[in-house]
Amino acid sequence: MDNQRNTEVLHKSFISKLIKRYGTFNNVRNKFESTSNSIIARDLFYSDSQFSRLINNSASEGEFKRALGNIERLLDLDQLKKKTPSNVNNAKNNIVLNRKFLFLAVGILFSLIIISFFYFKRYDSTKIGEVLSDDSRYEMLKWGFENKFIQPYVKLKELPDDCYYPCYKYQGKWKLKQEYKIPFYRERNGFHYVAKEAIMYARCMDERDDKGEFFEGYEYQKHELWYDKREFPIDSFLTNGSNTQIRDLYNNSNLEEDSNFVKIAYVHTFFRTEFQIDSSLIYRTGKAIGRDIEFVSDEILDSQLNDRVSLIGLKDEIKAISVNRLEDYSKPISCNPTIAPNINFNLIEEGDEMSFNCHFSIDRFIIDYNKTYIFDDQYINNYCR
Repeated sequence: MDNQRNTEVLHKSFISKLIKRYGTFNNVRNKFESTSNSIIARDLFYSDSQFSRLINNSASEGEFKRALGNIERLLDLDQLKKKTPSNVNNAKNNIVLNRKFLFLAVGILFSLIIISFFYFKRYDSTKIGEVLSDDSRYEMLKWGFENKFIQPYVKLKELPDDCYYPCYKYQGKWKLKQEYKIPFYRERNGFHYVAKEAIMYARCMDERDDKGEFFEGYEYQKHELWYDKREFPIDSFLTNGSNTQIRDLYNNSNLEEDSNFVKIAYVHTFFRTEFQIDSSLIYRTGKAIGRDIEFVSDEILDSQLNDRVSLIGLKDEIKAISVNRLEDYSKPISCNPTIAPNINFNLIEEGDEMSFNCHFSIDRFIIDYNKTYIFDDQYINNYCR
């Protein structure tokens, strides 16, 4: 009981010190109105999961004590900055004023790094031991949006007086709500693409004079390539009488539980999307700008494939897909506009969804699929007045 009381006292002290630095705290949602929990975690040099334990009062007494030391050092640093000469403050103001230029420059450099990494790894995908971990890939993107030195988001104080800047409520982290599947068409049947995971950071494109009606998303995707040992033709997975519509039974199936399917490889993709807000509609355009393939280990594949299937031949097919068929995924996407989560953009909030019906062209087939984003971590929780 004493430990529980101690942690409750430490938790209240921790929250009160955070309020001094980050403003109003929503006790119901355990979030701050002006700054996302992810950004505060970065300021304190914590992961999202570590900060979640602290903010939800599920951390240990030792964790709270260390966290209090971290926030106290930040508060002390804030006080020191207030006492610095005016020229330092002016320099800081200049950095804020030039945020648009800084993010553009860093964004270009970041994109070049990502493209170079994916380009070279794509043609070296057989060297499994050299492939970076998923965390390493994602961290490269996460670093660009969750650090205190570069602020890519537009803030409330930067909005116009009439508050008409629709994109500001869309800023933050979005995730893929549910997976979707697309059968591949090749000279040899049996290959399937499963869109499994995606994390997208969205920001207003304030470098444009567009009244806040455009925002862009930088997205890391981890998808999968599967092989159907029966090698059924592509139209086996389409609805009767349709050359574009995928069967619900196939799309909702779990390939992990079907012994006919073997997971061959993971596909890692860096994707950039532009969204346009047009009254009640949102338009989506974009394309992949980097990709590499990570094969499942030979031992696992050998244990799951039929004797008549050559592992070397199968991997050669996958490499051919990566060079040829996955090029189709690098073409600009074709999607129908979707209705905005809320007609009043000021009321967009976490948990909202953007659902796009899109078309994928592969050789002579055009496949329809749905991609739905769900708002996971909103940068600005309250709204402009």
